This record gives sequence, C-alpha cells and structure tokens, in this order.
Amino acid sequence: MKPSAAVQPQPQPAMPAGSTPFGRLLIANRGEIALRILRTAHRLGLATVAVHGPADADAPHVRAAGVAVRIDAARPADAYRSIEALVDAARRSGADAVHPGYGFLAENAAFAQACRAAGLVFVGPSAEAIAAMGDKAGAKARVAAVGVPCIAGYAGDAQDDARLAAEAESIGYPVMIKARAGGGGRGMRRVERAADFPAALRSARSEAEGSFGDGALILECALDGARHIEVQVFADRHGGRLHLGERDCSVQRRHQKLIEEAPAPAVDAALRERLGASALAVLDAVAYEGAGTVEFLVDAGGRHWFMEMNTRLQVEHPVTEAITGLDLVEWQLRVAAGERLPLDAASLRFSGHAIEVRLCAEEPARDFLPHSGTLVRWQAPKGLRVEHALASGAVIAPDFDSMIAKLVAHGPDREAARRRLVAGLHDLVALGLPTNREYLLRCLEDPVFVAGAATTAFTGERAAALAAAAHADDSDMAAVGALTLFAAFDDRGAAPATAVSPGHPLAHRLPVPMRLIVEGEELRATVTRLDANRVAVEVAGAPPVVFEDLACDAGLLRFRRDGIAEQAVFCRDARGLWLQWRGCSRRIDDTSRTAPARRGPAAADGKLRAAMAGRVVALLARPGERVEAGAPLLTLEAMKMEHAHAAPRSGILVAIHVAPGEQVAAGHLVAEVE
Repeated sequence: MKPSAAVQPQPQPAMPAGSTPFGRLLIANRGEIALRILRTAHRLGLATVAVHGPADADAPHVRAAGVAVRIDAARPADAYRSIEALVDAARRSGADAVHPGYGFLAENAAFAQACRAAGLVFVGPSAEAIAAMGDKAGAKARVAAVGVPCIAGYAGDAQDDARLAAEAESIGYPVMIKARAGGGGRGMRRVERAADFPAALRSARSEAEGSFGDGALILECALDGARHIEVQVFADRHGGRLHLGERDCSVQRRHQKLIEEAPAPAVDAALRERLGASALAVLDAVAYEGAGTVEFLVDAGGRHWFMEMNTRLQVEHPVTEAITGLDLVEWQLRVAAGERLPLDAASLRFSGHAIEVRLCAEEPARDFLPHSGTLVRWQAPKGLRVEHALASGAVIAPDFDSMIAKLVAHGPDREAARRRLVAGLHDLVALGLPTNREYLLRCLEDPVFVAGAATTAFTGERAAALAAAAHADDSDMAAVGALTLFAAFDDRGAAPATAVSPGHPLAHRLPVPMRLIVEGEELRATVTRLDANRVAVEVAGAPPVVFEDLACDAGLLRFRRDGIAEQAVFCRDARGLWLQWRGCSRRIDDTSRTAPARRGPAAADGKLRAAMAGRVVALLARPGERVEAGAPLLTLEAMKMEHAHAAPRSGILVAIHVAPGEQVAAGHLVAEVE
C-alpha cells in the first residue's frame, strides 16, 4: 500500500510482482463496520472516504473519515447497496480502493467485478471466487469434489413448490430451508413437519429475494445437537494460505449468531487439525485471495460437515484478533495490495480465550421482535472491546440490522473471559428502546453455557430458563421506578436542581398515589416521605419498602435499602421512565395523570396493528375470507428480517389497510377481523 500524502513514507521492502498499491480507501458500509475499518486504515496511513445516505450525514463514520460522499436513495439502506453509486463515489473522491465491509455488498460478485472494471482495488476475493462460493449449491459440489464432507440435501435447479416439497419428504423432517445465494440467517427456516413446509417455503423465498435478489433455495437435513464451528482462513495471490483457528458460533436465535468464542470449548487438538485441514481444502476448490470463513456443523462424535463459505470478514472476527494479537483488517488491506501474508502457520501464536456477544435492539420475550427508535442513553462499559457507532440520542433506524453493538472480552481462560463479559454487560447502559442485554446475561450465566456444552439447540432447549425473570421482579422495579420519578423530576417532568428540595413532591409527608405500567401490567404505587432521611414506597398492596439516604444526580439514583447501598441508572422520555437496576432494564410508563386504560383482551376489537416500523412485503389473505386466530395475514420486513402478522381472532377479514411495498409505522392499523 502507498501512504496518503499526510503520512511520511517509511522504508519498505520491494513490493512483490503483481502488487496493486493504493493510497485512498473508500469504505462501502456504515456504522460500527465502517468505524472498524477506518481505525485500521488510519493507522496504516491511508486516506479514507466514507459514503452515507441523507439520514447519516452526521453519523460517526462520516465524521471519522477524511472525505465523505453523499448518496441519495429512495430507501436509506439503498445508499449502501447501489453498485453504480458506490463506484461513482469512489471515482469522484479519488479513491483507488474499496473495502466492502462485512455486510451489504461484501459478498456480491457484481460489486467486485464493477470495482475491477473501474480500475479500483477490491479488498476481498475476486468476483469469480465470490460467485463460486456464494452459490451454496455450486459451493457444495466444489467442496465435495476435494473430499470435504457435506450435509445431505437438495440443491437442484428445479425450484417449484411441488418439487421442493417432494425433496423435503425424501430428506426427512426436520429439514432446513436455506437461501441459495446468501447467508446470515436470512432466507433460512427450520421445518419440523410437512404441514408447515408450504408457509415456511413461501416466507424463506420472499426473504431470500428481498435480501439477495435471488429467491432460489436449497434444502438440507437438519442436524440436532450439533455445534456451529467456523474456521478463519486467509490466502494471498502468491500461493500463501493458512487458517487462524476456529470459533464456536452455536448460540443463535432466528438462525443468526448471538455469542461467538475462540477457541471453541469442545474442539480438541485432533479435531482442530481436521477442521483446519478441511478449511484449507476448501481453498483448493476455488482460486482464493483475502479473508474468508469456512463454516461447519460438528456432531458430538467429532464428525464435521461443510455448510458454507463466507467470502468476507465476519462480524465475529474480533475474537480471533483477541487470541492472536493480529489485526485482520490490516491483513485484508495488505493482501489486497499484493503483499504476502504477514505470517505463516509456524509463526502463529494463540493466547487465552475470547467471547463476543451481539447487542441487538430487539425484544427476546416477543420472539426477538426488532425495535427502532431513539437510544436515549448510551454508556459503554470499561474493560471490554466494544464495537459500536452509538451515542446518547442516537436514532436506531428500521432500515438496517437490529445489531447495534458488539462486546468482546478476552481473558487467560474461558471462565475469566466469561466473567469479564458478564461484568461488562451489567455496566453497559443502553436505555430508550428494548435490547437483548438481559437475555445475553442469562445465556452467559446459564449452566449449560458455563459448562461449554451449548449446541445450536441451546436457545430452544433452554428457552424457559432464558426467559425467566433476571435479578429483580416487576414490583421491585416499580418501587424503584416510582422513587426515581419523584426524586428526579418535578410535577412538570423536569429535572430539579437538587434531589429533594423545598416544594418538591417528596418535601411533604402526604401519600402520593401513582399508576405505573411495567411490562404491560398496571401497578399502583404510593410514595410517602417518612422523615428527612427516609421514603416509603408501597406497590400493589405489598408491605411498604423503606428507602434511606436518597441522592439523585445526572441520571443516577443512589439509596440505601435494608442496610445495603444501591444505585439505579435512569433516563426519561415522553411517556415515562427507562430504568436499569440490579442487571434489569425496564420501561416504566407513568399514567398517573391519564385516565385508566380500558380492561379486556387486546384482540377483542379484531384490529391488527404493526408490531414494528417496517415495509409490507406480502399480503397472505384477502378481504372477505374467513380466518382463524393466529393465521398469518401479512408480512412486514424490518431490520433485514421478515415478520408475519397474524389474525388477532377468528372471523371474517373485512379489511387490509396496506399494500405491498408500503412503509408503515409501529402501531399502524394494518387489518381488521370481524
């Protein structure tokens, strides 16, 4: 690579034949991905170019880059998907190389080819390699030809529903439906029985088409109790190749990874050697250059099967960086410039254990329903590597993935890394919309995970335990919430200068009634000041809880209860309070000044409302039809996943108020059943 004009060149060895040095790098991605690549590019002395849509004009990755190019698009995500616009942005900004990140166009052969045709260095494998390994059916054939075992299934060109249903019967249930042209869990469905196959097929095909522009599918036998193990590989154009060990990615939801770790806890030296040999054999199946990940399923007996190859750097690459001390983005850039791999296999050193979790804006209790909105308060924990592009007040848009941050812990052994990650998640503050923070904590503290025994069935088999309440119940949260509302805000909802001042609601001793909504349940509370040092809070008729030594400042409430000093973090929005205490985060709506909500079943009026902001991608029923409660009526796409919306009750579907392609807000009336 050649340095930018602002960096003085240092003596370097002669570049090998076939080198393609570059000095200005365009990052064709956004958010934490772009920031991650920018960090390494700046360290290497490269000039940098960011791209952005209109809504991202002041985004962190835009501010961090030397130059930024605006790309106008009908939908925000399209600014990062338009091949023509991105190549034009590189031309206009003077970039001579493009890094695709590890999303959007990172595995798009047409993008790699367009960069090559424009004379740009594409930081990744060739268009031919991407196309060869991106087609799952073709990839499996290539890999099988070099002796790597593959999962039994169907990968033929006949894609009609009847043929696919017949092939599923032949394979035997349970069966996996997968998008032929992509990965990341999109277009993937597990089907347990034949009766569920048509609906799953329709949904998988629609999602594959929306995500990858190709609705073709493959079928595979579903392996129960297997582990998802992937191997990081690198190759240069001079024949150098090696693997950097494995990662365990078995803890998943919706077939998307939640927790990744390296090394894999159930992989011994002999299995590691077999996996590494198979991963390198996959490289023999295609002329490859750059970073890649070969993914396997491994059963309890140590047998492994090839699943797919991702021709890019993975979201979870930081755990490999943690145990090797390497910068894999630097390796990508050097290989793309024509340099040889910085190390050979004999020079690699591994140290300790690393675990990564993906923080997502979603609601695990509602089948991981994604959420967009404003992150009112954000505070990253110390002591962990946190990859993010967030700040208090950041807007989480519905057009992108629900993952908003990654947290990585490294320790001398697995238990040390796990404990550090648990402590960091407790210290993390992400308030203003639902996240999976508590769910991740329960995963990390589950005895199966602690023992290193989690398989791809972990979240399903442990669903009841993982859904259990964490360290505080809702009545306790309501008590602390009521205390916070009165200690931190006056009658107009504004923050007072001091915690308890003359004229403040807590400055008198009359009981103050409150009506709070916690987790959808209305709880009545009463707050009473007992004396200058004590406040009593009674919730739902339970015995009063006495709080002492109350102090409140800068979104932090401190108090003493039963002789124990505690603190709670909070922030407020238009409806009420966001509270984090004892490892739990809750939204507490203050309805004390509004009329009581009408009681009765939520579905009694037969009105179906959008569960999240999203785009209508399919209507699954017609007005005038009789539908049963729970029958799917339409599908919304939000945060790169599809979500079926079902009939709230049995009856006649009298109206559908939306059309395919329409963007709707959360709570929008979409259908009515009488």
